[in-house]
Amino acid sequence: MAEKTIDIASPILSRNERLADQLRQRFKETGTYVINVLSSPGSGKTTTILGTNERLRDKAGLRCAVIEGDIASDVDAITMKEAGMPAIQINTGGLCHLEGNMIMEAVDAFDQAVGLQNIDVIFIENVGNLVCPVDFDLGENLSIMILSVPEGDDKPIKYPGIFQHAGAQLLNKVDVAPAFDFDMDRYTKTLDDLNPQAPRFAVSARKGEGMDAWCDWLIGQIEQTRA
Repeated sequence: MAEKTIDIASPILSRNERLADQLRQRFKETGTYVINVLSSPGSGKTTTILGTNERLRDKAGLRCAVIEGDIASDVDAITMKEAGMPAIQINTGGLCHLEGNMIMEAVDAFDQAVGLQNIDVIFIENVGNLVCPVDFDLGENLSIMILSVPEGDDKPIKYPGIFQHAGAQLLNKVDVAPAFDFDMDRYTKTLDDLNPQAPRFAVSARKGEGMDAWCDWLIGQIEQTRA
């Protein structure tokens, strides 16, 4: 009997693309700018989002909300709410990425709670993973990749896809760089090869270093979509 290969990925991705297109149109209609935040666990996504929210609010009067994606728990969503951001928690129960149907449900919840037109920016804090999330379009305007210094300069070499996909690169926790053997030249050279057009920002989200430059650039991107 001849072997038969069943492609289960294509129908899933096709369905997700349709949902992503619907989300993109919906965000366009309400003027909501959406950022898909990608990284491995522990890179500082939550702290980066909190610091970015503060600066977008204070510098440009932008109203931000966040969709939190985790395998389990609502720890990060609680943190965001305590900081004054509307937050929706998605627990994937083991799935290593968020998908369009999950985002659609979260957006519906935001729309009912505060009105989507009253949210200028939505951060999607994706599940911490350097492989799966890159395959699933969520209707975002921008995807960013956050790498932290303690993870090592070899991550772009080992996981090139997610670094190639990102529209901006953030290197976080640069304040602790002296304590780690992080080769900045190798990191820079690898990104030059993989994704030379994406802007790069060296930041310490916890201490604020580099965050103004990152947020000033981001505000410019948001304003361009409204021009």
